[in-house]
Amino acid sequence: MAHDEMNPDLSRRSIERIFGKPFTDGNRITLLKERDSFTTIFDAVRAAREFICLAFYIFRNDETGAELAEILRQKASEGVRVYILYDHFGSIGTPVEFWKYLRDSGIRIRASHPFKWTSPFHYVHRDHRKLIIIDGLYAFTGGLNIANEYRGYHFIRKRRLTKKKGWRDTGIFLEGPIAVTLFEEFRKSWAIWKGGAIPSVRNTRRIERGLPVLPIFASSAKGRRKMRKLLHYSITRSRKSIYLTTAYFTPSRRMLQILEDAVARGVEVKLLLPGRSDITAALYAARAYFTRLTRAGVGIYNYGGEILHAKTAVFDGVWSVIGSTNLDFQSLRRNDEGNVGILDEDFGRQMCDTFDEDLKNSERVDLEKWIDRPFCEKIKERFFSLFRKRL
Repeated sequence: MAHDEMNPDLSRRSIERIFGKPFTDGNRITLLKERDSFTTIFDAVRAAREFICLAFYIFRNDETGAELAEILRQKASEGVRVYILYDHFGSIGTPVEFWKYLRDSGIRIRASHPFKWTSPFHYVHRDHRKLIIIDGLYAFTGGLNIANEYRGYHFIRKRRLTKKKGWRDTGIFLEGPIAVTLFEEFRKSWAIWKGGAIPSVRNTRRIERGLPVLPIFASSAKGRRKMRKLLHYSITRSRKSIYLTTAYFTPSRRMLQILEDAVARGVEVKLLLPGRSDITAALYAARAYFTRLTRAGVGIYNYGGEILHAKTAVFDGVWSVIGSTNLDFQSLRRNDEGNVGILDEDFGRQMCDTFDEDLKNSERVDLEKWIDRPFCEKIKERFFSLFRKRL
């Protein structure tokens, strides 16, 4: 049965009307987890022939960043045009010498949202996107950054590097016309941060029986409103299931209410969150909402493996969103964010299978046990929730 017949509210036409942008047809999609993301990315970059565009919140000069840097320098020496856009705050620990080393190879580099003494409060706005476009043919987006922890490299005693399992993240590799659509998003950002002109490209290669992809990018207050509107619409119009995975969770009152309303109308709502986090304050702030949501019937699961950093959503098993947006104030109200939406039942099944696999490594929050948690934990949760708009 066609999905439109099952839930017309999550049809292509309805989603395009709500978000105000069309899907891009004819694309091949590969779902990536932390185990294979970097291999896929590095291999694709090595195969570039014309240009490579990269936009990342964090680009470190550790082993992972250095390896990618050497690949990019080699491609630049072959005549491939390379553009890097990094967020100033996210990559603040990356030394100037690293960027100079790349610039000296002919790579063009710009920083987004640099600190300015004339407007210091604007520094809370960050470019949180993770995006790669290669030759206008291939694209990558998702939750991971260019840094060791996402790849699974960790230092142990005496600074000896060891390979372990990376942070739990999800990415998506795309082939087809969507690469040009995402390239145009990169071009806009590159122009905003005065990177100069980038030649336009065309991609007429459509994948036979390829999938439609919706670019869900936000780099302005208007764009973030549209992104929130689409998220709220997807939750309120789901009829069967809502599976949300996020690294940071500080919901608004409206978000709490529409999740509760979804359960009340018979929708299965499951929320997968980190069992431990790189930002302890954010972890406690999220847990301040567990009692209310669990009482309402929302299934909350704390991931028990490596740090959970993925940002995905699946509605009714057919409408999926993958990208950089967390369910927190910073992502939904301040950051530049980048996601893609896929309306397809087979891909939705892959997303649901991935979600179910993650639940096997997670522990569901039991209401009675949760209420009986130590009083000091409750105090920490209440305290950090006061700063939810700053985390």
